[in-house]
Amino acid sequence: MSAPHPYHPAPQPVPVVPRPTNVLAVVTLVLGLCGFALIPVVTGHVALRQIRARGEGGSAAAVVGLVLGYLAVAGYAVVLLVVGGLLVWGGRQ
Repeated sequence: MSAPHPYHPAPQPVPVVPRPTNVLAVVTLVLGLCGFALIPVVTGHVALRQIRARGEGGSAAAVVGLVLGYLAVAGYAVVLLVVGGLLVWGGRQ
């Protein structure tokens, strides 16, 4: 094996700089886990737009928060429909 030429030093590894995580994506995830409905839906869409524009990380957290927010919206809608139905038709005999 020959030694490297003195005028051509060995290539140095390029340090990998991690992408910063979008703060709004983390907020979306936390609010979605806490059971909020509309707030994580709004913040999740804003976070995804910021992530695409800025090249930040955290898209998985934003998507999970969005899904949890939409599930909470659907759950609250079902509860409201059931309670409304019981109030309207439950009193009649």
